[in-house]
Amino acid sequence: MPELPEVETVVAGLKPQITGAKLVSVSDSGKNLRYPLPDFSTLLQQNIQRVERRAKYLLFYFENGQTLIWHLGMTGQFHVLAQHEAKTKHEHVTLTFTDGNTLRYRDTRRFGYAGLCDSDDLEQHAWFAKLGVEPLLDDFSGDYLRDILKTRKTSIKQAIMDNHVVVGVGNIYASESLFRAGIHPTQVANSLKPKQYALLVQHIKTVLAEAIEAGGSTISDFVKAVGKPGYFAHSFKVYGREGEPCHTCKKPIEKIILGGRVSFFCSKCQMMK
Repeated sequence: MPELPEVETVVAGLKPQITGAKLVSVSDSGKNLRYPLPDFSTLLQQNIQRVERRAKYLLFYFENGQTLIWHLGMTGQFHVLAQHEAKTKHEHVTLTFTDGNTLRYRDTRRFGYAGLCDSDDLEQHAWFAKLGVEPLLDDFSGDYLRDILKTRKTSIKQAIMDNHVVVGVGNIYASESLFRAGIHPTQVANSLKPKQYALLVQHIKTVLAEAIEAGGSTISDFVKAVGKPGYFAHSFKVYGREGEPCHTCKKPIEKIILGGRVSFFCSKCQMMK
């Protein structure tokens, strides 16, 4: 599933290609995604003012004060292509602009979904109302993490993957951040020392920033908006490396299941404290 860095990479790829473009038509395959598609008619003849990200959602702001919200699900991809280029398999939505370009949405599993909302009401929308802070903003700090987790008895790995706490720290990036911070993934969330919360926040920010810079992680179907894969996977310290030697201490990387998700860690570098 595309995570925050992958979605941020897609947004960065789309911005220069469709910002300012006027939408003239929308067609679809006749197949629903996870939910029925919204009515696009109010967006016709409207310019896209900007493209942004909130959590793992893409936000397309239109000049009429509406925002098209899109979640990529497991296998969703956006591609900007000339109108004359033939449709491909699993292409479910095509947005056509006056400049002759199209924005194509492809989704093999059709787990993605889209919605439409007045831009002023976005934060109250059901998909956003209970989301936590953005991890790359100053609001996400060691003090914030300590305060919000002070009563949490779950593992720290599960806690930082909870979108009510902080958005966009998916399985890959949680494992990588905990390794860098030297924190065992099963450590109880409210048992960390203040310095550990601060260190973990620091590494979450660093790992996500590095992943964005690298263009995301090539896992399964993810590709960038320009059709190229991300390369942060080449930098994994623990994720997917079960049995391989730790880059720091050479002890084999271990794997456990937490909350139904696989977790990779080094038992020596991430000793329980």
